[in-house]
Amino acid sequence: MRLEHWLIRDVEPGTGMPAVDDRWIAATAPDDTYAALHRAGRLPDPLRDENEAACAWVEGREWWWVTTFTATAATAHERLTLVFDGLDTHATILLDGELLGESDNMFLAARFDVTSRVRAGVTHTLAVRFTPPAIVTADREAPSWALASSPTAITKRNLQRKAQFGWGWDFAPHLVTVGIWQPVRLERARHAALADVALRTLQCDAASAQVEIDIAADAFGVTTGLAAEIALADPDGRVVAQTALDLATRTGRLQLQVAQPRLWWTADLGEQPLYTLAVTLRHGDDVVDERSLRVGLRTIAIDTRADADEPGASFFRFVLNGVPLFARGANWVPASSLVGALTGRDTTPLLERAVAGNMNMIRVWGGGIYESDDFFDACDRLGLLVWQDFMFACARYPDDDAAFIANVRAEVGHQVRRLRHHASLAVWCGNNECQVIQNISDHLEGTGPNAMQGASLFHELMPEVLAALDPTTPYRPSSPFGGANANSMRIGDEHNWTVWHGIPPVPEETMIGVIRRTPETVAYTRYAEDTARFVSEFGIQASPALATLERWTRPGSLDLGSTAFLNRIKDKPNNKVDDLLVTSTGLPATLQQYVDFTQLTQAEGLKFGIEHFRRRMPHCSGALVWQFNDCWPGISWSLVDFDRTCKAAYFAVKRAFAPVVASIKVLDDGGVELWLSNDTAKGIDVRIAIDLATLAGSACWHEDVVADIEPHASRPIWRADAARVAAAPDRVLMLRSPRAPANRLLFTPFKDLPLPDATLRMTSERVDARTLEVAISSDAYACNVHLLAPHPATTFSDNHFDLRAGESRTLRVAVPDGALDAATLRLRRLDRLAAS
Repeated sequence: MRLEHWLIRDVEPGTGMPAVDDRWIAATAPDDTYAALHRAGRLPDPLRDENEAACAWVEGREWWWVTTFTATAATAHERLTLVFDGLDTHATILLDGELLGESDNMFLAARFDVTSRVRAGVTHTLAVRFTPPAIVTADREAPSWALASSPTAITKRNLQRKAQFGWGWDFAPHLVTVGIWQPVRLERARHAALADVALRTLQCDAASAQVEIDIAADAFGVTTGLAAEIALADPDGRVVAQTALDLATRTGRLQLQVAQPRLWWTADLGEQPLYTLAVTLRHGDDVVDERSLRVGLRTIAIDTRADADEPGASFFRFVLNGVPLFARGANWVPASSLVGALTGRDTTPLLERAVAGNMNMIRVWGGGIYESDDFFDACDRLGLLVWQDFMFACARYPDDDAAFIANVRAEVGHQVRRLRHHASLAVWCGNNECQVIQNISDHLEGTGPNAMQGASLFHELMPEVLAALDPTTPYRPSSPFGGANANSMRIGDEHNWTVWHGIPPVPEETMIGVIRRTPETVAYTRYAEDTARFVSEFGIQASPALATLERWTRPGSLDLGSTAFLNRIKDKPNNKVDDLLVTSTGLPATLQQYVDFTQLTQAEGLKFGIEHFRRRMPHCSGALVWQFNDCWPGISWSLVDFDRTCKAAYFAVKRAFAPVVASIKVLDDGGVELWLSNDTAKGIDVRIAIDLATLAGSACWHEDVVADIEPHASRPIWRADAARVAAAPDRVLMLRSPRAPANRLLFTPFKDLPLPDATLRMTSERVDARTLEVAISSDAYACNVHLLAPHPATTFSDNHFDLRAGESRTLRVAVPDGALDAATLRLRRLDRLAAS
């Protein structure tokens, strides 16, 4: 029985529940308090204009959520349980005015036995009181680093098991959520219930798979006679293994063999067949509970062997079903700051964009939320691996508080049980950047090395829980995490913020250099200095589409210096991107130029970095861009903005992440090398056409290169010296191949390109009501050619590309609903890059 319809109201903290009257407003659990207030006309939209400040009062109020229900009373051997899947956050629960219990963890389900309280024919009143976070932690001191710019000592976010980004981040507004953010239900069970069902793949190959199943029963009305029937059905519904398990001790474990299994792969390596595990709990002849899981048969591991070709270093690469892969992906943040309002309709289209962008991994970042079952179901179905952080980020956490430790242990156990069966789950990670900030603090303060407060959570508690509940999924204590230097380039994973923050190269043992932001220190060509094993964060900030900014701000309020614009930049100071632009595109003079210049710089910078990381394969085995999506319509590092409009960088990353990619490496002597990177499971033969031409369209020379390359490999296949390249501002070196995306090398910064006048032509052909095939051509070299559409979630098979003289490119354009009219598409290119 779902309890969906609620009333909510705020009061002064400590004044108690007010009488229900017309001042209460409606909410539908799960819901977000800010969203409900906005619907009722009591609050401006928190994500629009400069309304963040106008909503600040919400976090300081006491909030009451109230509903009524009637239910049939429990009969003999029955139990009624009231289940809150998520309460945000400091909640007191009352039934008919009597205390049921409390909850102080947003990420932990709260369960209450109400068997004796629910009476037939009675309308019961259920109330939840949410106490403001500041009151709960008022008399406690929060551990913090002296150097940390994040005001954890003020917000005390690290004392609370709550989404950390809600207190504001460099990509997110300050909106501290409150309310019933996950479903509420009344569960009825007879005799016993399934408390836990787990399946893990121990080994698999084309011939057979061995799976292990754990089952636990919660018996409350019987003492004997419990048994479980287990059936595993293949994707076509055919039962391939079945057995029974006696549950006299309430728990049991067994192993099953599956002949000729259909293995689960990432989208780039194969198919995603999902089996169904059905468990039926019986007491004698009676069925008392049932549960089913959708599972994929696969093994996952991380190869950390020594790298013999780079002495002193080791690999860090994911191995799926025995096959090493290069992780191509991005970091995921909550799809809205109003997390209680999120549904699969918000997340699934974004995940589909990730896979369409040639990604095979998404990292759920530790400052947000544990994503929903819908999220993981979509990743299973789409073939997208998930790097799952536990929800701890950029802070020291109390590990000397028994209640806090017990709370964390319960949270970790709950989330592991909920998510461990998913084929997409690739790794558990203790936290985001806690260890590396401790390293930096020790270095800059000259006090280290010191043990990080909270370390026992990540090095003891979490491994203990995982060893018991999910022993086959890899675990990392932190990200990044290497050796003595957590951000090592020789071991583990690395966060590369060299480019954005301007950190100079430093010896490994000194941890970090002095940050000096200059156009030279933040140049994206510095990605070439990176020799990391796995780059789990790197990024460049860029504006969302101009139309996105305009949809979320008052008409006429936007210009480069306006409050409406600057409020959209949460990373301070808000002109950091200028140091990248000054040498790349020049500084913008208008808001449209700001959008164009930041998006172009982000696209080119990420392309440069990804191509470098892929050329280092297998010494580097992963590149996860920061960040994939946005939680509000702001200016951030995202590839897809809040309205689901893809930035130029999305398409540059999509091409750079193609399973087979040809890239050009500029050598120190002015020559160039052509590299081929093959992430597929098969060796391939490739023909590449190489052309050197002027931007105006005159041919300098042409050469065809034919090469073969083994699977999961990267190597140079062709070289030209500086004399043959004859680099000049008006020349471009172009690559074309039927097996890899087109690529090119320009010989001067964008601001200095002598772009010719170019005439673009567009024709279209209808595929269906929602889809068009569009052909675009140019009579001269055209930079950053792209289509704009009125629907923000319009999808493009390609966009934001260069066209050479005489070239035509065909792409598919589709809208998620309604009809697509070719007349509404707008074709653009960048005529002049520099602002002056």
